[in-house]
Order: sequence, then C-alpha cells, then structure tokens
Amino acid sequence: MNSLKVLDVTLRDGGCVNEFNFGQSYMEKILAAQEAAGIDIIELGYIDENKGSSVGRTQYSDEQVIKKSILKNKKTGITYVAMIDYGKFNIDNLHDYTEDGIDGIRLAFHKKDRFDVIELGRKIISKGYKFFVQPMITLRYDDRELIEFIELVNSKLPDAAGFYIVDTFGEMRPNDMNRILHLVDNNLNSDIPLGFHSHNNLQMSYSNAISLLQFPTNRDLMLDCSIMGMGKGAGNLNTELLLEHLNLFYGKKYEISPLLEVIDKVINQLHDEFYWGYAPEYYLSSANGCTPSYASHFYNKHMLPIDQVGELLAMISEEKKISFDKNYAEEIYRQYNESKAVNDATVVEELTAAFAGKTILLVAPGKSISEHKEKIVAVSEADDVVTIGLNTVTDSNDYLLTTRKDIYDSAVASGKNVIVCSNISKGGRGNVRILNYSNWIDVDDRTHDSSSVIALNLLKACGVKCVKLAGFDGFSANINENYFDPNMRRPVTIEQAERRNKYYKEFINRIKEGGVNVEFITPSKYE
Repeated sequence: MNSLKVLDVTLRDGGCVNEFNFGQSYMEKILAAQEAAGIDIIELGYIDENKGSSVGRTQYSDEQVIKKSILKNKKTGITYVAMIDYGKFNIDNLHDYTEDGIDGIRLAFHKKDRFDVIELGRKIISKGYKFFVQPMITLRYDDRELIEFIELVNSKLPDAAGFYIVDTFGEMRPNDMNRILHLVDNNLNSDIPLGFHSHNNLQMSYSNAISLLQFPTNRDLMLDCSIMGMGKGAGNLNTELLLEHLNLFYGKKYEISPLLEVIDKVINQLHDEFYWGYAPEYYLSSANGCTPSYASHFYNKHMLPIDQVGELLAMISEEKKISFDKNYAEEIYRQYNESKAVNDATVVEELTAAFAGKTILLVAPGKSISEHKEKIVAVSEADDVVTIGLNTVTDSNDYLLTTRKDIYDSAVASGKNVIVCSNISKGGRGNVRILNYSNWIDVDDRTHDSSSVIALNLLKACGVKCVKLAGFDGFSANINENYFDPNMRRPVTIEQAERRNKYYKEFINRIKEGGVNVEFITPSKYE
C-alpha cells in the first residue's frame, strides 16, 4: 500500500446503539480520546435535517451544529468528517467549507440510488469538502454493476477522497473480500483511496481488515473502526485492536492508552446500558443477508426459540432486507404464528364451563411470587378459585398456560393440564387444550402475544367476572428484577421496560372496562 489511514466511527456508528444520545460530556471525552490516540480521520456523527438535534447528540440538524457543539478546536493533522444517508439531508443546504468546520462528507446510499450520488458528490466537492463514496451492502452489486459504477465514479468523481467497500450486514467472508478487493482495485482510479467498513456479525471484522492490509496494492487505504467495537448489533472492528496491530506490524505510532481510558470511564458505562456485540441473532441476520434490526426485533420479543427467529428471518423478501420495516416485521411475525391455525371452539366451551362461577387466580413469573408465596397459596386454596400458572409451573396450579415451547414440552411430559396456542402446538396430547393463536393476541402497532395477554383475553371471552393477579410485577431494566426463575431472564432496555409497563397497564384497564373485576394480590407496576 502507499499509505494507510484509520477512520474512527464511534460517534457515528456507535450512536446507532443509543439513538446518538451520548450527551455533551461523553461526546467530548470520546473525541478527546480519538484525538489523543492520533486517529487520522474522525467521524463526528450523522447530518440529518429531520431527526438531527442542535446539542447533546451526534445526529446533527446540519453541519453548522457540529462546529458549534463539538468541533470547537480542530487538531492539526486530523481530518474531521460526518456522514449523510442518501435522502436525509438536502445538499443544497450544505454551507461552503470553512477551515473551522468539518473537512469531509461520507455519503451512504443503497444500490438503487447509486446514479443519483454522482451529482450530489459533485455538489459536495464544489462546496470545498472531501467526498467519500459509501455504497452500502457492496455485496449486493454483481460484478458488472460494481464495475460500471466504479467507472462512473472514475469519470465523474475522479477527485473523490475515497471509495468504500461496505459490509453493512457483516456477511463478508474471505472469498468475498478477495473477489471484491480485486474488482475494486483493478478498476478504480489509482488516485482514489480504497476504504473498508465492516460489521462483526460473523466475528470477521478483524480478519477481513487483515486481508485488506495484506492485499497487494499500491493505492492509499482506509480502515473504519470504533472504540470497543461500539456499533449497531454485533458492532464494528475494534479501534484499539486495529491500532495495536498497525503499531506492531506497520510502523505506526498510535497511542492506545487514551482509548483504554475512555473505554474505562465512558464506553463501558454505555455498554452496560446499551449492549452491542456478537449474539446468535446477529449471526442469523448475516446468514440471511438482512439488517440486524429484524433479528433484534424478533429476538427481543422473547417469545420464540432462536431457531424460529432464523425461520422468520428467512421469510423476509429480498426488497425488504436492506432496511428495517417494523410494520412488515410484525406482519410476517403474525403470518408465521397464524399459519398454524386450529378450530378452538370446543376448547373454549370446555374452559367456559370449567371457569363458570369461579374466581381465577393468574400466577405470572414475576419475582414477587417468591416473596408472597404464603399469600398466593392461601388464595389458591379457596374452594371457588381456579389457578392458572402463566409460564409458571407449580404443583398448586390447576392449569398451565404457556407460550414457550420448552415449558410446554416439559409440562406435557409431566402430565400437567396445559393451555397452549396453536403456534406452539397443533396436536393435543393428554390434558392439552389448544387455542387458535390469532384469536387471543392483541395487535396495535406491535403484536402482543404474551401469556398474560392471551390469558386475560381468554378469561374475558369465557365470561369470568373475577380475576386475581399474582406475579404481574412489571418490567425493569435491571435484569435481576424481572423473573423469579433466573432462566427466564432476558435483558431489556429502559425504553423497552417503560413501553411494556405502559402497555400492560392500559391493557389490564381495558379488561376491567370489559366487565372483569381485576385485583392485584402482589405489588405491580401495572396498578
């Protein structure tokens, strides 16, 4: 290679983890660490005229905000850039370059928009900025398309500051790197630097970076990375690991200690609150060639085993894979579950008769059922009470209503009276009552198919007038507060916990308004 530069994306790609809400103090500490480390190019965030802010976030309303909010003292020898997603900012509103502002713009775009990028790139360059070409999901270009686009860049944008290979979904393997590197290097104008941006879904970011470094070329190279790999889903190439490698084998003199210090004082705190890093669902998103947002959406429902998350990802159509569509995700989630339909009229009649004149005690798996065990037992022993455990197996439950395949299989094997929906089981065995999935869920902008929702909808339909709730604790971002059984714990963010608590409170109030007397016998955030 001729020269090699490192571009750190922590404040931009890392911002995808926390909605860019770093806060001013953390923004400044991260930037100071990047500068002290001697990073060649620092990406300060996104420019987005609709979602951008003027303070405290790294998603800015325009480039002037960057200069006012964070880029107050530029360091000599460092290039400062920002990214624009195609269609998110009107380039005509970009002010001309000034020495005290950002130096360059990275324009990210999907294949369908590639021809429009040429004109935008010329406008950006005419305003005095360095311009970087960022074709997202580069693997989606076939050889002919990629070569034709490169030739267009060569003729119309020969002064581009960089052309990138972008592994948006972290799906590139060594053979992909070899093919794409040869295509780009052999066809791109030799004066245009070649960059590589990766994601770590397959844990290949580091090895793919090494492949680029070892590739025989005389052109200038750029490698993207982020501190501690901070980035959406599985994250990115780790800056601290890359810099150490470059110091050891390429004669670089980067300072690692400022990065370790900011990891200790800032990034670790963010990681505790906003997890990123390798996880099976991100591997599955890569294997299915789609944005990891789908994998996160399905997995965070905590309703399906991981293999069924993979089946859902395989259902996503090609045109929908590149950008997350929540409504579409909910549609295929329901389609997947509703495909296993049954006629449950007889089951509902049977349960209506069994519950007639009874008070129903629903025992959910909240942590409070351990603390209030004696009270729950006392209520359950009354003659007019029928007890239904919700994903909660105890000897005192008359029924178990479950939405989990593992609990269902165990309960059937032990001869429990089981109520289950058709998405879990289509064939009744022993004392199994199967409900038609689509009849008992609740749908707004999301699909709510928890055991609590199904049970309360069922009891209302059965004409039950009195329901007592135990273990309906509500959700906390503290993973240790949510379930009596540690095996059921799943991480939730503050936003997820608050959204779920708000939904269940409103849902239970709707059940009450429908004529059911609902009483909490253990503490609950839903009251």
